[in-house]
Amino acid sequence: MPITDWPYNERPREKLLARGPAALSDAELLAIFLRTGVAGKTAVDLARELLVEFGTLRELLGADRQRFCVAPGLGEAKFAQLQAVLEMGRRYLGESLQRGAALTSPDDTRRYLQARLRDQPYEVFCCLFLDIRHRVLAFEELFRGTLDGSAVYPREVVKRALLHNAAAVILAHNHPSGVAQPSRADQSLTASLESALQLVGVRVLDHLVIGDGEMVSFSERGLL
Repeated sequence: MPITDWPYNERPREKLLARGPAALSDAELLAIFLRTGVAGKTAVDLARELLVEFGTLRELLGADRQRFCVAPGLGEAKFAQLQAVLEMGRRYLGESLQRGAALTSPDDTRRYLQARLRDQPYEVFCCLFLDIRHRVLAFEELFRGTLDGSAVYPREVVKRALLHNAAAVILAHNHPSGVAQPSRADQSLTASLESALQLVGVRVLDHLVIGDGEMVSFSERGLL
């Protein structure tokens, strides 16, 4: 039965408009993105099959171009559309970190950093540079590594902080393994960075370790 023949309040689009997106299942949300099904299947049927094939909505959204495009009902156009949607989401989160904006919500900062780093296949180390009022001066990805580590040089971090005339920084890196627990190497690096930046009058406000769906704050754990 086509979706247009379903009861009005059970159709995904109408349900979203009446009750909000949080009321929809993953399959219903995906069906709205797909817009149409394939022969003999509604968009909701197709969405359910895709979720079974990929395992989770996140796996589907994070699939590479080749795997995504060979799935039934998808293809190059849908892949381009999805990448545009995901990038809009990242930019939406990033607006709270625009240059000159004060960091008034730690949760917004964490959501943005998590969106930027969580799905990276390699380790990435970033810095958020702030002025004395904790207004954003710049956000930079400074080092990239491999699946299990990256080389971070305190001297380079200090140089970038001085270039931006920063008074404070928030450090962040991801663990591609998905486990956000800080390692001894992470703790040693943070201590080295804190000491090096302190010499030039720059304060380390936090170091966030981002895993798969979780995040650990050095500040909250009393490691700074």
